[in-house]
Amino acid sequence: MPKLKTKSGVKKRFKFTATGKVKHGVAGKRHRLMSHNAKYIRQRRGTEVMADCDVGHIKQWAPYGLK
Repeated sequence: MPKLKTKSGVKKRFKFTATGKVKHGVAGKRHRLMSHNAKYIRQRRGTEVMADCDVGHIKQWAPYGLK
């Protein structure tokens, strides 16, 4: 059985919780922030838990150490 290659971007962008959920950074915080109000910016602080329908793809892309 050959070794599986991990996607390098998954290692950088996602973290796994102890219960198997996937955390990711929130989109919308890089640029063009002056056109958004303070509530928008505040709500995008930190990380969020990814939806269950997308978790399967992420776990396939990170087969070894990240699970």
